[in-house]
Amino acid sequence: MKTDSDLTPRMTLLLATACGMIVANIYYAQTLVGPIARATGLAPEVAGLIVTLTQIGYALGLLFLVPLGDLLENRRLVVVALLCASVALLAAALSTSGALFLAAALAIGLCSVVAQVLVPFAAHLSKEATRGAAVGKVVSGLLLGIMLARPVASLVADHANWHVVFGGASVLMAVLALVLFKNLPQRHPQAPLPYPKLIGSLWHLLAGTPVLRRRALYQAGLFGSFSLFWTVTPLELTSPAFGLSQTGVAIFALVGMAGAIASPVAGRLADSGHTLAATAAALVLGVIGFALPLVSTQSHTLALAILVAASIILDMAVAANLVLGQRAIFALAADVRSRLNGLYFALTFAGGALGSALGGWMYASHGWHAALLTGMAFPALAFLGWLLEYASRAAAGRAAKNVA
Repeated sequence: MKTDSDLTPRMTLLLATACGMIVANIYYAQTLVGPIARATGLAPEVAGLIVTLTQIGYALGLLFLVPLGDLLENRRLVVVALLCASVALLAAALSTSGALFLAAALAIGLCSVVAQVLVPFAAHLSKEATRGAAVGKVVSGLLLGIMLARPVASLVADHANWHVVFGGASVLMAVLALVLFKNLPQRHPQAPLPYPKLIGSLWHLLAGTPVLRRRALYQAGLFGSFSLFWTVTPLELTSPAFGLSQTGVAIFALVGMAGAIASPVAGRLADSGHTLAATAAALVLGVIGFALPLVSTQSHTLALAILVAASIILDMAVAANLVLGQRAIFALAADVRSRLNGLYFALTFAGGALGSALGGWMYASHGWHAALLTGMAFPALAFLGWLLEYASRAAAGRAAKNVA
């Protein structure tokens, strides 16, 4: 595929929209955990599995399906995965038991990884000098999909039911498969490896790529906190403490979309060489996002306003750091981008799965404040990793000066 011309605005919009629509599949259930659990007979203590299994499926897909972007023709891979996602979403829509819905959730996550084939696709189509900005725009669409999924699901469920949410998504994936088949250019990987060697190379890439390990640590910490927040917060908002309806939760989630503005800004910062400082800011914002709701107040309105601010801050942190990480790994060898991206997101979603499962359990067993403290620990631990990177770079800088 030629890379001497930049992404056209039309192709950028198409890729951003497609990524947003696809990734939304794994977030529809986040604000519907309560209704789905009640309808399918899942106990409150295990209701978090509704989110966790989707993320586990996504992580498995990142490890075993996304690397196929370095092996198979990309357009065909995307279309087949979308059709499979459509079938999985239809199965979720028709579920009447907890076991069936959880199996469908796993399959939805597995098939929706195709969004992470499209992001490297954008990188391949972009010039080096503007790659961060281009990826940032496509990731903005992806993040808007994440943020819109929650309010759309809540609104549809409030005015119809959660079955309609997943049935509608099934139709959207089938339509999107057709649109992308007609509009995406073909991309044939150069000198592809046999699949067993392709998968076997993942460990060597992880072990031999310190940038990948660091960026995955930072994003896993932030995404773990993000998943925890959006697993437990809808439960708290619909509890007697706030008493919101699903429509109220939808409005709350819509306000959080403001955090998506950080994505293109982060891309420009990365292109300008400010990745390290911007990463620290994102991790600190992640901690602040959980510290704010811990502030005690007797005012119901103020407590809700603080929670809204926390959601925006947390979404900004996740959005910014995601682009910073992808810009860093896409600057590496082009022939392994799909595998690097798969590993990056597999580790990220492992953090997300841990966050949602731990958050659901902490909330059910120990309450709201315990869940918030648990969420704060994720970016705090990632920030410790950043401090080690900063110390290492500072030491290297001093050694270079001494040699000079």
